[in-house]
Amino acid sequence: MEKWCVIYSSVTGNTKMVAEAMAEEAGADIFALKDAPADLSGYEVVALGYWLRLGAPDAQMLAFLPKVTGKAVLFFETHGTEPGSEHAVTAFARAGYALGEGCRIVGTFGCQGKINPALIEKRMKETGVADDDPHAGKKAQERWKRAAQHPNEEDLENARAFIRDMKKKQEMRKAYLAAKATGKGRPH
Repeated sequence: MEKWCVIYSSVTGNTKMVAEAMAEEAGADIFALKDAPADLSGYEVVALGYWLRLGAPDAQMLAFLPKVTGKAVLFFETHGTEPGSEHAVTAFARAGYALGEGCRIVGTFGCQGKINPALIEKRMKETGVADDDPHAGKKAQERWKRAAQHPNEEDLENARAFIRDMKKKQEMRKAYLAAKATGKGRPH
């Protein structure tokens, strides 16, 4: 059986909530980023969770990602943007680009989460409250209100389902590689 760990960075508690749901479902060890082991050799699968800052994983997670090498990796992120938005999707690519050598990205999971109130206050002061301002205008404020309701129990159940799917995906890959090694794998 594969050994999993979940490592997360969280400021408002959003990513921590998702990490806890995932770790429980996976039967994984869980670490806040500041407590993450330097040696990950005891783990086959590493789930890495972060919050978004400037369209990328937060700075602490970005600094950690290159240290993760030779692992099957799951990314999960929480953000105040709309689910599936370009901003959220691009952040996964930026995380992947920062990973250390030899990693294989198994899957990605994202959900909305409440935005740090200090960041909202800063944006309001910097940009004002013009209705058409994309960072603090009317649409942004409406999005912030929706994001403040997340992660909710549906999001956490989706995170658990994601882990179940990823475990199955890993099992299927192992079976395929074992069959291929014996010459009984299906040709592509």
